[in-house]
Amino acid sequence: MSNQVVLITGALTGIGRATAVAFAKAGADVVISGRHTDEGQRLAAELRTLGAKAEFVQADVRRETDIQKLVDHTVSRFGRLDAAVNNAGTEGKPGPLADQTAESYAATFDTNVLGTLLSMKHELRVMLPQCHGSIINVSSTYGRSGAPGAALYVGSKHAVEGFTKAAALEFAETGVRINVVAPGPIETGMLNRFTGTPENKADLISRVPMKRIGQPEEVAAAILFLASDKASFITGASLATDGGKLAR
Repeated sequence: MSNQVVLITGALTGIGRATAVAFAKAGADVVISGRHTDEGQRLAAELRTLGAKAEFVQADVRRETDIQKLVDHTVSRFGRLDAAVNNAGTEGKPGPLADQTAESYAATFDTNVLGTLLSMKHELRVMLPQCHGSIINVSSTYGRSGAPGAALYVGSKHAVEGFTKAAALEFAETGVRINVVAPGPIETGMLNRFTGTPENKADLISRVPMKRIGQPEEVAAAILFLASDKASFITGASLATDGGKLAR
């Protein structure tokens, strides 16, 4: 992992933040991105205290020009791009399917689907000429199952799972590996917003076979594995980090 150049979107909180810290501790050079400059600069400074070369670039994954500049800055600063973690996402507006609108659809899919697609496009622009690289998209177990009251979120994560696998096959012979991590219930602000109440959260946890909630650091460990040479024969895979949820 030492000397890897890693780009992480949605890096300022939750899984993204834990992943940035894990890569920094492993000796990687890290470029983090998000929409909030003050938080981003604080996290970059924290990563540097861990010994990493770290930079923050403000970017909104819904805007292709932002993504292009983010990737270009990474290459300009470090000379290459070895791994990219596309973590930026939103739970959108939970509620019955019949209550959704074109606006709520766009608010969810523009970040979760278009943002991931644009990120992959520009990451591949750099990785393909290098003939190496690892892209890890962050999905959800809901991208492989379903959930009442979360149709748009579920649909968006199904899309991420689908085009991750399609892209992995398309570029399998190039030296670029593309995989997806599918977290189950993880202790994040998004989960708390999604469940809404302590009672709903407890009910969700009760349906996890391991009977506990996951931690962002546990997902980060799975991401580091997929980015490493230890996963050199893995592409097109969806790695569930879910306490056994999908095994039921």
